[in-house]
Amino acid sequence: MTSWIETLGELAPPLLDGLGVTLQVMAGAAALAAPLAVVAGVGRLSTRRPLRWLASVYVEVFRGTSALVQLFWFYFVLPLFGLQLPAMLVGIVVLGLNAGAYGAEVVRGAIRAVPPGQREAGVALNFTRGQILRRLVLPQAVPAMLPPAGNLLIELLKNTALVSLVTITDLTFRGQLLRSETLRTTEIFSLMLLMYFAVALLITAGVRLLERRLRIR
Repeated sequence: MTSWIETLGELAPPLLDGLGVTLQVMAGAAALAAPLAVVAGVGRLSTRRPLRWLASVYVEVFRGTSALVQLFWFYFVLPLFGLQLPAMLVGIVVLGLNAGAYGAEVVRGAIRAVPPGQREAGVALNFTRGQILRRLVLPQAVPAMLPPAGNLLIELLKNTALVSLVTITDLTFRGQLLRSETLRTTEIFSLMLLMYFAVALLITAGVRLLERRLRIR
């Protein structure tokens, strides 16, 4: 027991540092993905063909290609065109774009699930299309978005492990370094599993709490 506590005290601090970087990447990517998902989801339902086409291209490209390949493309190919971005920014942008594409389908499905009578009521009240969307449709669609959005956030957390491949010292990167230095594979990867799992549980609890509050309102 004492040896396990000593091992934990030795391995936990660098892994927690890596977890902090992982959470930064996840938070940044989520902050980018949320507005992208709303804009692209609404855009795919737009009556304007160019807007609908642009939203569809974005969604299909980022859903239809590997997140790992996207990450490598932004990090290794863009510099060939004279645009070199910091690794941290690349990780946030790529994961945000990827999650936003999946989130757009969540938004689109939730909006289409709102009964058509709600829109008709807005027309009867002489609301504009923007007012119908903001005042009637989105407030009813948001509670339906939350459960799949929570799943996407957990998926985003797991995808942050990919950024270790472009030299970002996240939790996975720290774990690999520690393993090569100490050869304590079992202890290190067990701690990493627990850390990822703990964050996923917190995300699930937060989404459920928010869902309950919105449904009460």
